[in-house]
Amino acid sequence: MVRFGIGQDSHRFDYSNKDKKLLLGGIIFEGEPPLKGNSDADVVLHAITNAVSGITCVNILGKISDDMCHNQGITDSRAYLEEALKHLNGSIVHVSLSIECLIPKISPKIGDMRRSLSEFLDLQESCIGITATTGEGLTQFGKGIGIQVFACVTVESL
Repeated sequence: MVRFGIGQDSHRFDYSNKDKKLLLGGIIFEGEPPLKGNSDADVVLHAITNAVSGITCVNILGKISDDMCHNQGITDSRAYLEEALKHLNGSIVHVSLSIECLIPKISPKIGDMRRSLSEFLDLQESCIGITATTGEGLTQFGKGIGIQVFACVTVESL
């Protein structure tokens, strides 16, 4: 059986935090403002986590991630995705991401993000699609307030 999950996440930029780095798909974007959040605020990993939760029906972002963050000190978004994957009865065969933002420029880092996600998800790079848009500046994300990501995950169930 094939299952399909859709996830979304968005965060505002945190221009006041000089210690935090912008992370997208596990890749650092040097010289760019970080995203506001209790965790590392990696919206790419959060959107994928939500897509997996859409398949497993176990919501990780919220009560579970809050416990991991606030009570266990876990702020690495990879840990939240790992937690979601524990509930997955099958294998991810494809991930498609759509990133909306004015900054940073995503295209130069797409290869790096695909490699990072490929290694983390144990999935071939050719099975990870990433597109980016400014949305013609019609939303807050396209106007530079933050970043929004939609993730579609295809899973072959066991």
